[in-house]
Amino acid sequence: METPRIISLVSVVIFLIGSQGAVAQDRPKDKRSEKRDSTVSEGKPRILAEVQVSAGTFEASDKAKGASLTPIDAVTVAGSNNDLSQALRALPGAQQIGEREGLFVRGGTGEETKQFIDGILVKNPNYPSVPGIPQYARIDPFLFKGILFSTGGYSALYGQAMSSALILESIDIPEATEASFSIFPANSGLGFQRRANDGNSGYGINLAYSNHRLYNAIVPQGPEYFAGPSYLQGDAHFRIKTNERGILKFYTNWNGSEVGLTQPDVDDPNRRSAYFVRGRNTYNNLNLVRYFGNNWKMDASAGYSFLRTSIRSDQAGHSDRDEHFAQLRTVFSKGFARNQAIRFGAEHFFTRETGTWEDRPIRFTDQLTSAFAEGDVYLTTRLGAKVGGRVEHSSALQRWAFAPRVSLGYRLGPDGQLNAAYGIFYQAPSSIYLYDHPELGFSRAAHYLVNYTYNGGNRFFRAEAYYKRYDGLLRTEPILATSGAGDAKGLEFFFRDKRTFANLDYWITYTYIDTKRQFLNYPALLKPTFAAPHTGTLAIKKFFPALSTNINVSYTFASGRPFYDIVPSPGPESSSIRHAGTTRPYSVVNLHVAYLTSFFKRSKLKNFSGIGMGVNNLLGTKQVFGYQYSTDGQYRQAITLPAPRYYYIGVFMNWGVDRRDDFMDNQLL
Repeated sequence: METPRIISLVSVVIFLIGSQGAVAQDRPKDKRSEKRDSTVSEGKPRILAEVQVSAGTFEASDKAKGASLTPIDAVTVAGSNNDLSQALRALPGAQQIGEREGLFVRGGTGEETKQFIDGILVKNPNYPSVPGIPQYARIDPFLFKGILFSTGGYSALYGQAMSSALILESIDIPEATEASFSIFPANSGLGFQRRANDGNSGYGINLAYSNHRLYNAIVPQGPEYFAGPSYLQGDAHFRIKTNERGILKFYTNWNGSEVGLTQPDVDDPNRRSAYFVRGRNTYNNLNLVRYFGNNWKMDASAGYSFLRTSIRSDQAGHSDRDEHFAQLRTVFSKGFARNQAIRFGAEHFFTRETGTWEDRPIRFTDQLTSAFAEGDVYLTTRLGAKVGGRVEHSSALQRWAFAPRVSLGYRLGPDGQLNAAYGIFYQAPSSIYLYDHPELGFSRAAHYLVNYTYNGGNRFFRAEAYYKRYDGLLRTEPILATSGAGDAKGLEFFFRDKRTFANLDYWITYTYIDTKRQFLNYPALLKPTFAAPHTGTLAIKKFFPALSTNINVSYTFASGRPFYDIVPSPGPESSSIRHAGTTRPYSVVNLHVAYLTSFFKRSKLKNFSGIGMGVNNLLGTKQVFGYQYSTDGQYRQAITLPAPRYYYIGVFMNWGVDRRDDFMDNQLL
């Protein structure tokens, strides 16, 4: 079952995918702050501002000056379902995983990609997992003005993510007072935000509810649902300028879900296995940004999240787990002449889990403390560097880790640049393995990247090569230990063109990856089941001004993924492979159509409305993501989509701001 988020085009906020600017990350957004920051670069040659260290990074924000993607892409890339993680799968480096949630990047698992909002970790970005059916994201992408997707070699300011970091920066004061409403067959939502008359504060609240029972009754599904699927979510925020030199922001998100289903039992064709999960989650984020004299800046954040998960499974027993997570973080920055800067700070993570896991009692606590520093240095007018590192200590593992990182950027001309990066990245094992085995250590990945980017005339091209080396991966066979290893190497290409054809925007991506790892129950170095050697995406967005209609089509192809029937060993020997093979290639066409209009033309309030509709997997192509094998290996069951296609159609409305011009401008850049 694909469960789209509320498809809303009413809160368009421009974000552009480009390069991670060395100092742009610290610049305030209001004019007064921009004036202060301009003193940092007084007297510098103009070319220095154009050298941006960007190996391994796609940035989408109002700070990036090289146009590549707009915020409309994050929610209207056909098939993205208003889910930011789904939309980012249209970029190179990400795998096309259809049976579970999360971002699988460059040979890494979904757990190896972490998401941060204003520096605070989003501990549980998706609703609780359901076997074989991906659950969508809890966070609305329209809440962010900056979205930085790092596929490797990311900043020393972030850690505990071996493969990738999705770094999100929340909006400041709302641009206007407005209200929105949307209704689709399976979900509906409404929202409101207010901007103070003096422009120094604002607040907002959004609610969304989704229940797929009626939809599933109309469109037959493979699983038989006896509960839900249903999702209820709300979020609220306020922002207030503390004075001319600071802003205080608070964001809270609360949600609940319930999914219960039965599927055929692979060991008994006459029996169906039941699975039920109920989740309750809250996420809270408080962020204070303060500017001082002499080009100093402080960015302090605090976060708290709580997750209660209840699982009833015929195969894995019962689990009732409470997870508390808290984080404190402070970063200080100072700008110097010639666009140079230093950043340093510290953060503390607190995790506590209690309850039962698969019918056994659990109690787990970890205190992870980190300190970090990095600097931006311009060696010549064309060559810039970002050098840093972080040190971490986990009380549960009782281990230290030091992670150096360095990136270089060399400007070839007004439109081209070479970039390179190296870094070490650590990550603690999932807590479910630490309940009884705190002696496990950190897993480690070393990243090596080099790329070339061209950005000019509304055309963007990027080619990148990388190599990753894994050590200390978690193994469950023959004994539980962090003794696994592996590597990943590959090439990636991204090309976007908004210039050649009138009112047409398209991009093409290609990813090649060669990866092997020995982890979990793998008896040797094997190609992981979540990695396809070849992946490509073609996304086309055509706007028809005379019809006020936007048509988006995407086609994604991926070569077959490996699958294994691994049999555990009863003794001290390693497990063995009974069956192995490769799935059929992945091929999917998605269609999205949006008609933009105004339903209340005589209203005194500006309004922007429309009708959205679409089909995911338009051609009904059978997708096979792997196989489940019976205990004796005699039978197997394909892991496929719950239904061949997913359909949606609905209405969205906005009062207070007419966003049609924004929409058209973004399409016609």
